[in-house]
Amino acid sequence: MSNELHHLGVADLARQLDAKAVSSVEITKHLLARVAAHQQLGAFLCTDEALALAQAQAADDRRAKGETGSLLGVPLAHKDIFVTTDFPSTAASKMLEGYRSPFDATVVAQLKAAGSVTLGKLNCDEFAMGGSNENSAYGPARNPWNVNCITGGSSGGSAAAVAARLIPAATGTDTGGSVRQPASLTGITGIKPTYGRCSRYGMIAFASSLDQAGPLARSAE
Repeated sequence: MSNELHHLGVADLARQLDAKAVSSVEITKHLLARVAAHQQLGAFLCTDEALALAQAQAADDRRAKGETGSLLGVPLAHKDIFVTTDFPSTAASKMLEGYRSPFDATVVAQLKAAGSVTLGKLNCDEFAMGGSNENSAYGPARNPWNVNCITGGSSGGSAAAVAARLIPAATGTDTGGSVRQPASLTGITGIKPTYGRCSRYGMIAFASSLDQAGPLARSAE
């Protein structure tokens, strides 16, 4: 099973966790190893193995007490446009290099409360201003199907990580296509929810009257 874990989507992983066929710690270790082995894609800006494994163990402990949940113990990662207390928040810009937020974005906080495990922060066009993820101060996110091709932007790191089977799903933001376009260019699924459906609190703004958080995942399920 361990060699196949990266092929499972969010719902599949939740079913395996419900059946106690695998633990969140096992999944997290497996995916962290894949992230480390695919750094050439430029998808992740930062990771924290100790933190991720601690969150995974906490999720396993919650399940051991009888708690269930569709995201409890499932590893995800966040576009670096969402501020986080546990990781730097740079919006892929050297202007914010090393910045640590005193609070989590609402989307991050709600996913954390649901028991998801955060593997790290994902590359994007600087301040979400771009459509190719080449405009990042930390280098481009590369399309895992062909590294000479763009991922699309600005949520290109999120799309690359999901398409490369480094994580089953990721957060992104969409102002004029920044979830939907990279999802299309990397062969995954992305949704821009109705404006206001997801709180923008803690999202570093591009155009506040249009910005919306949205998921990128292997499939709609």
